[in-house]
Amino acid sequence: MAWTNSKVFTIAIENMLENIAAMDLDSDTFKAALFDNTITPSQTVSAANSAYGAGVWASGGVADAVSWPAAGIALSSVASSFTGATYTLDAADTTSNDATTDLTNVYGCLVYDDTLTTPVADQGLVYIYLGGANSVVSGVFTLVYHSAGLITISA
Repeated sequence: MAWTNSKVFTIAIENMLENIAAMDLDSDTFKAALFDNTITPSQTVSAANSAYGAGVWASGGVADAVSWPAAGIALSSVASSFTGATYTLDAADTTSNDATTDLTNVYGCLVYDDTLTTPVADQGLVYIYLGGANSVVSGVFTLVYHSAGLITISA
């Protein structure tokens, strides 16, 4: 059981391309929920098992009731764009709600669509490995996303 990398769920891409999931990358609400190292994320799970609160995402959550709720914090400034043949989905770095956070053993996060209800509610889009254990006590916890964005696809 361990995090080893960051991935886009293949089922999220497949469901969007086949018009099974009406995931609107420009206007849906996406959230980042934090997890410890007791889970092993997989890129190739079903839509139901990519969802927040299901599959491996049903346990191992790391939260502080006020600062970083278990269901996560909404991403802000979500934007998608094409530059040449490269598609990018990005968001502003996600920061805890206040500076009194007490979070320990955070290994990664699940970014999921909190708006989507079909084919499954809270379907995962991507999971992000943070490179090891991360903690903050009496401070602000911030997820700093890669400079290339949450998702980058080259055609």
